[in-house]
Amino acid sequence: MNFSWKRNLVVLWIGVFFCSTAYSISIPFLPIYLNTELGVTDRLEIWSGVAFGITFLASALISPFWGSLADKYGRKPMLIRSGFSLAVLYFLNYFVNDPYAFLVLRVFQGLLAGFVPAAIALVGTNTPEEKTGYALSIMATSGATGSIIGPLIGGVVSHYYGNRSAFLFSAVVVLISALIATIGAKEHKLNSSAPRSHIKDDLKVAFANKPFVLLLGMVALSSFSIMILEPLITVYVMEMGVDRNNASLTSGIVFSAVGIATVVMAPQWGRIGSRIGFGKVLFIGLLGSGIGNILQFFVTDFVGFGVLRFAYGLFYAGVLPSINAMIVQVTERDFRGRAFSLNQSASQLATMAGPILGGMLGYLLPIRWVFIINGIMLLLAALLLYSKARAI
Repeated sequence: MNFSWKRNLVVLWIGVFFCSTAYSISIPFLPIYLNTELGVTDRLEIWSGVAFGITFLASALISPFWGSLADKYGRKPMLIRSGFSLAVLYFLNYFVNDPYAFLVLRVFQGLLAGFVPAAIALVGTNTPEEKTGYALSIMATSGATGSIIGPLIGGVVSHYYGNRSAFLFSAVVVLISALIATIGAKEHKLNSSAPRSHIKDDLKVAFANKPFVLLLGMVALSSFSIMILEPLITVYVMEMGVDRNNASLTSGIVFSAVGIATVVMAPQWGRIGSRIGFGKVLFIGLLGSGIGNILQFFVTDFVGFGVLRFAYGLFYAGVLPSINAMIVQVTERDFRGRAFSLNQSASQLATMAGPILGGMLGYLLPIRWVFIINGIMLLLAALLLYSKARAI
């Protein structure tokens, strides 16, 4: 196994990089796309929140089914299925002219998604136990690097060729990730002779594992904290005085700040977690992320806002890799495909709720107050983790 896990890590890192890049080329600019291409002018914040969230609701509901298939037939088939499906759906987005038809495509994107969780599960189940935390931290830099490159590409494409063209770029890029998974990814130690599990039984096993349930809560809360701001940042940048014609490019730079911070710090958090424990790293990450969000309330120019987003990202970089590493520690190997799918469901439900609630809050309150709400929520999560530390 030692000869292959590093190769798999490299291959899957590249695949997730392209998949994350494809997502972030077009998705951060949905508010502008809805406004300029699909003619949505009334209650844009709510439309943006629903367009973000409906995909993740569909994904959350279907993920346990894909997880059951993954443990029976393998994680690689899930990579291939998801990659090629998303390429087709991104391509179809280019031709949409009606906002309701766009929402239908967003539902199908959720139902057929799952490339990144399948890749993480494949790394988690095909890496030596002592190297898992490090490998998952490295995988976190893949998605983060994609989130850096994607908004910059998307900003340039949207600025010079129109927001609609960004979906064509996304389709091509995610097709590359599908081809990489098909050709390069390898899977070992798959017991395909085992009977396929039932979702009801999987839920019973999961909820009997109290540390795992706590981690599901943490991933849901941390994902919610990111996505409550996702549909608001572009609008917030425009409120800071950035011209609408330059909003896509400027927002792309701001979106990239957190990704750059993750690339810088995620491997370091992985090494630190291996020494002091991933529970402590998770606590530090939640605490720093909460304070970083609260500080963003006090800035009124997009340069200072971008700097604080970067500082916040340095701490948030340790959150999700720590949760993934801890899931590996508290679950059995033959349950991990389902564990990571349930992890995805928790994340996607929160990711669905975040944009919807964020859009409503952005409509009802000044957007800067959402940062205060978000920061307090993360600080409370850190306190909850501290009080339950002995359970993990």
